[in-house]
Amino acid sequence: MGEISVSGEHLDRLLTDSSGTYGAPYQQAFAELARMHRGRPAPEILPLLARAADRALLGFSRAGLREQARAISGGEPYVLRVTVT
Repeated sequence: MGEISVSGEHLDRLLTDSSGTYGAPYQQAFAELARMHRGRPAPEILPLLARAADRALLGFSRAGLREQARAISGGEPYVLRVTVT
């Protein structure tokens, strides 16, 4: 399980169904990567996740991104604990 803190005014960077207008929510990018890259090696997925996080202006740790990549690779669910500040 991963963790991230996000300002309440920036939830649109993370959540696809938020009421914000941000153009590249991470949740949507993660879901697309999971659909397209399931079963691929985690090191191949990692830079794609890093780019998606950078586009969404989210500060995931490298370890957190590796954990997400492993979940996608293994086709397993990934739980992210979000703290709204």
